[in-house]
Amino acid sequence: MAFFQAPPELGNQYRDDALITEYVARVMPPDALSRLEDEYDDVGQLSGGEYYRAQLEDLPNEPVHVPWDAWGNRVDRIDVSPLWRRAQVLSAQRGLVAAAYEGTYGSLSRVHQCLLNYLIAPSLDIYSCPLAMTDGAARTLLDSGNQHLIERAIPRLTSRDPAVMWTSGQWMTERTGGSDVGTSETVARLSDVAARSQPHGGDDRWRLFGTKWFTSAATGQMALTLARPEGNGPGGRGLALFYVEAHDDSGRLRNIQINRLKNKFGTRKVPTAELTLDGTPATLVVEPQNGVRHIAPMLNVTRLWNAMMAASGMRRAVALAKDYARRRSAFGTTLGEKPLHVDTLASIQAETEGAVLLALRTAELLGNREAGEADHHQQLLARVLTPIAKLTTGKQAVAVASEALECFGGAGYVEDTGLPRLLADAQVLPIWEGTTNVLSLDTLRALAQEGAFEALTAEVTEKLGEVRAAQLGDPANVAQRSLGHATEWLTRAMGKNAVLEAGARRFAMTIGRTVELTLLTHHAQWCLDHHRGPRASAAARRFAQNRVDLILDHDAEEVSADAHLLFEL
Repeated sequence: MAFFQAPPELGNQYRDDALITEYVARVMPPDALSRLEDEYDDVGQLSGGEYYRAQLEDLPNEPVHVPWDAWGNRVDRIDVSPLWRRAQVLSAQRGLVAAAYEGTYGSLSRVHQCLLNYLIAPSLDIYSCPLAMTDGAARTLLDSGNQHLIERAIPRLTSRDPAVMWTSGQWMTERTGGSDVGTSETVARLSDVAARSQPHGGDDRWRLFGTKWFTSAATGQMALTLARPEGNGPGGRGLALFYVEAHDDSGRLRNIQINRLKNKFGTRKVPTAELTLDGTPATLVVEPQNGVRHIAPMLNVTRLWNAMMAASGMRRAVALAKDYARRRSAFGTTLGEKPLHVDTLASIQAETEGAVLLALRTAELLGNREAGEADHHQQLLARVLTPIAKLTTGKQAVAVASEALECFGGAGYVEDTGLPRLLADAQVLPIWEGTTNVLSLDTLRALAQEGAFEALTAEVTEKLGEVRAAQLGDPANVAQRSLGHATEWLTRAMGKNAVLEAGARRFAMTIGRTVELTLLTHHAQWCLDHHRGPRASAAARRFAQNRVDLILDHDAEEVSADAHLLFEL
């Protein structure tokens, strides 16, 4: 009888995730724990069951751009996949954006939202992309103080009614690049009527002209975008932040042309478009300059989403690889009985758990700030950990996905299995919302604030100070030594700009991995104290055995000089 390999399956993605069930018990309000666990259990079942099956059935479907109707009229319609249409309804009903703004769990409302998305997102084909930008737009508009836009957009962006909820785009990237937005070429002009009546603009009194080269989830009902008002100077200060509603009352695009959908390596279910704005009506959000500063709240939120989705994707890759190890037999036993295979899975499990805790710690800090409960120390720490969490987890996500695919052998390279998408979709995470190098430099800027490095050091020291168990001595010591080495390097590099910049990535990654190990060790102590078993301690020890300190011990100037020599060759 011919052999056919059974594919991997998923169970309840909440119940089967030991780290998350421990975390929920440790962090979430005790009086709400039963209600929360019921909700997570329900979402976890949908993620591992109905929606995972729907995702596999939806594999061949991708968004389609329909530029013309049958009669030659320009319509520029984007048809998304069936799963995306279902995801839109689910996202509203489950409050995947709304939960962060309803305040049901106080400062932990943001964490609650992140947990919901962590559980369901891997089965929704990157629908997290429009949700992240919707969340970021809501936060940005609330922080702007523009009452008209708050009243207009927030009830729609945070609605639980699928017929009411809007999603938002983020139109920043142009042909000049994504990270250096100060070179944006889009121009904003006041219309003639507006110029006579109100010089500083108002509702739809501006018109935008330019090309947005890369606009993700171009199906959103609104977008936040940057443009340079005529007469403004160059650079980021000369840009202004604008609010755009994409369609008129009849559903037609408002002086927007979709040039094409991008043919991307991964995240292919996301309709990423190139747009031409030809007099697109827009509303000034705050002032007619300093747009980069005013859009910062969106970047903080979307970078948190990036980190959470990195952790979530890693968890999905490991869950599938573990199940497959129990099903796949080779050389007389299952892969799960092979010591080397188990050792490999243990390594990526530990990496995943570190990423999860770093992303959730960042969510805790953002939630405190949004609830007005963050002290100055926590605000500084949030500013530092946001870029660190994004860059660290983004690189981990790609490495873990790659390793997980190898655990499937040839099946991991066959598109029909759906497995290659784990890697293709992970690759966007170090790129989008700031590349690793860009965010490494941002980390240095964040740490340049007075008291910022002290806040980071205190976070590590205080959490490790609560660790008492002998079996956690090694990971605690590794974290302390790694932080000490990073501190020494930063002290030596200060004032040497070329050296500081050249080593910024290794420094930032070392800090990120140090914080991850700290959080793993601290969590493991709680698990021991609350009779949750030794699993978390094993994760902390394994992570400590992976490389945490990435800083080079050689003379910093020599390292920089060698880099230039290799580049020139």
